[in-house]
Amino acid sequence: MSFLLSDAYAAIGAATGGSRADGSFSLLMIVGIFVLFYFMMIRPQNKRAKQHKELITKLQKGDEIVLTSGILAIVEKLVNETHIRATVNSNVEILVLRDAVASVLPKGTLSSL
Repeated sequence: MSFLLSDAYAAIGAATGGSRADGSFSLLMIVGIFVLFYFMMIRPQNKRAKQHKELITKLQKGDEIVLTSGILAIVEKLVNETHIRATVNSNVEILVLRDAVASVLPKGTLSSL
């Protein structure tokens, strides 16, 4: 089967006048794909990670937060660089990772629920 494909490629190359022997077009296409991949995937992900890091470093006591699990809580204490203590209601207090904070809600959101 492979001998048929090689004959077909040879016939196409002969009909079009041959192809570039150096393969610069293929190299250009590969570089183009990597550039496109960078701008479509890597750069936006880095921007989101930077915004999330900024969000968790600016947490303060009293902030109303949403955790990645969907739990709504109020920050009670910043334990250290990686953990916070938050209250879900008056009887429930939890210790969570700062990385688990998905977003910060506007003040008064939890009291209106």
